[in-house]
Amino acid sequence: MELTVNLGKNSYPILIKNGILSHAGEWIAKVFTGKKIMIISDDHVFPIYGNTLLATLSDYECHSLVLPHGETIKSFQTLPSIYAALLDAKISRSDLVIALGGGVIGDLVGFAAASYLRGVRFIQIPTTLLAQVDSSVGGKVAVDLPQGKNLVGAFYHPKMVLIDPDVLDTLPAHFISDGMGEVIKYGCIKDAALFETLMSCSSFEELKPQLASVILRCVDIKRVVVEADPYDTGERMLLNFGHTLAHTIEQHYHYERESHGEAVAIGMYQICRIAEAKGLTASGCAASIKKALDIYGLPHTCGLPIETLKNAMTLDKKNLNGNLNVILLHEIGKSYIYPTEIQFFKEAGGI
Repeated sequence: MELTVNLGKNSYPILIKNGILSHAGEWIAKVFTGKKIMIISDDHVFPIYGNTLLATLSDYECHSLVLPHGETIKSFQTLPSIYAALLDAKISRSDLVIALGGGVIGDLVGFAAASYLRGVRFIQIPTTLLAQVDSSVGGKVAVDLPQGKNLVGAFYHPKMVLIDPDVLDTLPAHFISDGMGEVIKYGCIKDAALFETLMSCSSFEELKPQLASVILRCVDIKRVVVEADPYDTGERMLLNFGHTLAHTIEQHYHYERESHGEAVAIGMYQICRIAEAKGLTASGCAASIKKALDIYGLPHTCGLPIETLKNAMTLDKKNLNGNLNVILLHEIGKSYIYPTEIQFFKEAGGI
């Protein structure tokens, strides 16, 4: 299955195929004619898939950098080691960087590629469900600050995204649930039929035979939204449903408790619950979301008082012209941007 993100000179293909990692070199050759490649991965992913990828790139001079895993590496403190490795390998603007890993590696390596030599080409090979359905597509690359998530970054698109659903077989169940948070989001904001498909299953194992088509649908939704709003000033903000709370929850716990997908799950349910109480969302949406979260092993609460999160919310990137733009649902499958203020959460109590 192949999609193209149509962004003029920044257009790029997304390929979704079981087993494509073992043939990555054939596809990479279609968009890269240089000689040298740097693969950047982490110590969870590279030992499993690094040699598979290297074996398909025998026509190139390949180098690799293996970083520690986890959200805490997505910071400025990691960037010097990446730049040093690129310089040691004499990577030039005619060469290529490959991000092999989950969303942390994709975001971090993408930002390094955007800033090294003012921009070197890179390819995303996402190895987690969350990265496959969301973060590898759309060109958002970033690092975190102590004050919040993704506060320093760029819009820098890959030359290609290669998605191999087979690599998910080695993921621990926790990372599957993490990715399902974003999958559920896509059903909530744009596709009631997708949401019903997710609700019709009793577990991820039951959904698994349909997984490639589910990934394709999520990626296609994101493709359409990104093409319409590449710089995240309008419709693309819909992709942040649940994220206003999610990013603050992650930051509060220093990215060490709730994963991103878990935090998004909490954010979706809690924002929907608040909006229903205000008459801004159809009754029953929050209950439906909670049921979906239960099916895929995701939380709906984190036990924090909303006052604890307010300061971080004021730094949210969806603050425009003094308004906090919260993403709400009219109903499942139909979302909208609701300009408000931090007082929107005033009566939320604990979340």
